[in-house]
Amino acid sequence: MTKQKQVGAVDRRGFLKSIGGVGVAAATVAGLGSAPVEAAESEADKRKARYRETDHVKAYYRTNRY
Repeated sequence: MTKQKQVGAVDRRGFLKSIGGVGVAAATVAGLGSAPVEAAESEADKRKARYRETDHVKAYYRTNRY
């Protein structure tokens, strides 16, 4: 009986390992093809001013006494 339990345990472990391997492979394949490629930031975009002192920024400064 001991031999039968060990064989069943090995089969169960092998099954769980194969499920894990299939999941990792599926996630890898899904991640490779579906990700959109982002355009690189141009020099003009890097140099343009991004900070704008809007009403909510002024309210933040006023609240925090900057």
